[in-house]
Amino acid sequence: MSFDEIIDRRGTHCAKWDKMEPIYGVPADTGIAMWVADMDFRPPAVVQDALQGMLDHGVYGYFGDDSQYLSAIQWWMENRHGWKIKQDWIFTTHGLVNGTSMCIDAFTKPGDGVVLFTPVYHAFARVIAASDRKVVECAMANNDGRYELDFDAYDAQMTGDETMLVFCSPHNPGGRVWTKDELAQVVAFAKRHDLILVSDEIHHDLVMPGITHTPMALMDNVQDRLVMMTATTKTFNIAGGHCGNVIIQDPKLRATFAKRMNAMGISPNSFGLVMATAAYSPEGAAWVDELVTYLNDNRRIFDATINAIPGLQSTPLESTYLAWVDFDGTGMDRDEFTKRVEETAAIAANHGTTFGKGGDTFLRFNIATPRARIEEACNRLRDAFSDLQ
Repeated sequence: MSFDEIIDRRGTHCAKWDKMEPIYGVPADTGIAMWVADMDFRPPAVVQDALQGMLDHGVYGYFGDDSQYLSAIQWWMENRHGWKIKQDWIFTTHGLVNGTSMCIDAFTKPGDGVVLFTPVYHAFARVIAASDRKVVECAMANNDGRYELDFDAYDAQMTGDETMLVFCSPHNPGGRVWTKDELAQVVAFAKRHDLILVSDEIHHDLVMPGITHTPMALMDNVQDRLVMMTATTKTFNIAGGHCGNVIIQDPKLRATFAKRMNAMGISPNSFGLVMATAAYSPEGAAWVDELVTYLNDNRRIFDATINAIPGLQSTPLESTYLAWVDFDGTGMDRDEFTKRVEETAAIAANHGTTFGKGGDTFLRFNIATPRARIEEACNRLRDAFSDLQ
């Protein structure tokens, strides 16, 4: 596998590349898509081989006997994260946005408040609002580019109407890997306010060298309110398979979730199951290790360029492949720095405002793309802000 290979994704029904021009006005032929959170790399050969086996067989009927799939999840969580789980804890949803929505549907009621520590992944607020629940934004403190949680402020903000906390670990878009002490504080906060704690850990495999992620499930005194969400999709770039896992240890919570899953008639896509089973393997693990090394080098190159431009700051990235860049120091308003990125540099990046409170001066850049494209993006950004240098 060469992560340097340029794969032209235009014209392939690719949201990231084919919707860049209509949404951002960035030309399809010359622009660089750095917004949607998928990678411009093929998945490992073990995944491709598994799909080829399906094609060679040529019959695409209902999927039965998911024991290998469930065993693969168990193997991965124990070997990569030190977390032992049982098969009957695992529910399969159509990705983790669907998983989040299912949790909201199962464990809250219309009018309830659902807490988010913002800025945070934009789909959370979207599904909360669409479910007729209240989005409760608890803004994080940004201390010199490092996001920190302020529980005194959050305690004061609670009204008693809140019933759930959706927590992003590792954090998107800030790239934080939370410490055990911070996780313990999150648990204590959830207990104080009697909140169901949904921990979205979709980026947990994409952690930079020297950094350690702790699954929320390994914390003490949390299982009676904890719902874990994990997936192969971000790790192996197979988001089109729409396959995610909601993992619940507590039997009462599990029964409640199972009832809603059954009521909705949800069953997984066979292609997603086959890809996930193949990915959660020793071959997949070796590929992820190579990927993280490559992403870390992309991070170094991108950050060095951004931080050398006066007024720009790239948030230190401990996990994910999503660089969170602050333009506040330029003194420019949001329209001006966004125009320079989209029109002058011809780069599509996520607007920080979509991530909630605290995102106004930011753009999010996806660096999971071949090195040559990272270098080109860096050159364009350097030129777009050349008057500051």
